[in-house]
Amino acid sequence: MEELVSIITPLYNAEKYIEATINSVQGQTYKNWEMIIVDDCSKDNSYNLVVKLAEQEKRIKLIENKANSGVTKTRNKGIELAKGKYIAFLDADDLWKKEKLEKQISFMKKNKVLISYTGYEKINENGTIRGEIKVPKNVTYHESLKGNIMGCLTVIYNCEKLGKKYFKELKMSEDHVLWLEILKDTDSYGVEESLAQYRVLGNSRSSSKIDAIKFQWEINRKIEKLTRIESVYYFINYLWYGYRRYKV
Repeated sequence: MEELVSIITPLYNAEKYIEATINSVQGQTYKNWEMIIVDDCSKDNSYNLVVKLAEQEKRIKLIENKANSGVTKTRNKGIELAKGKYIAFLDADDLWKKEKLEKQISFMKKNKVLISYTGYEKINENGTIRGEIKVPKNVTYHESLKGNIMGCLTVIYNCEKLGKKYFKELKMSEDHVLWLEILKDTDSYGVEESLAQYRVLGNSRSSSKIDAIKFQWEINRKIEKLTRIESVYYFINYLWYGYRRYKV
């Protein structure tokens, strides 16, 4: 029996990509899902486009924020409304390969895993593959302090066992901080295969590498409360991991 997977998708000015994103979910070989799309007051035609698509696909749940709230509150609203045993994340411009859910949920059940991730490809605005992010077999809390190994578009966690986990309101790296919180209680395990495609856009929040590097120090010291020596150790490892990753 396929158990329900809730897919959380924040939507803001993504009319160019959202239909392809939805198509990648509809094409899944795993069929028991709900896609909760929360529109954060898009200024383009994104909302109207999804309205039409949702009329033809009852598994899509479209919600509209009353005011522009930012990606963190928008994702959290989706989590709050989720009904599935599993919660997954997919941004409005990213894509899943058709066996993503089937392979990942099967992996989690077989190995009794509470949170998992997969490898993924990087694509540009036109969908051309620009690289591949390969992942290790498992990630612990301490390994995650060295870098955000788990791509948000690949992560699935067992909401029934872990409870609903919400993102903190931060200027960036909300996903990394959430993974760190979860990994304090359980390790994460990966499907060592690229099952998703992450679209790198020029205006992407994650494209500002310098800001991300500076904020990582704040994560170590202010959020994770590491000592100065621990922070230096993990920060150096973070820089090395980032160098290897962004060479891809």
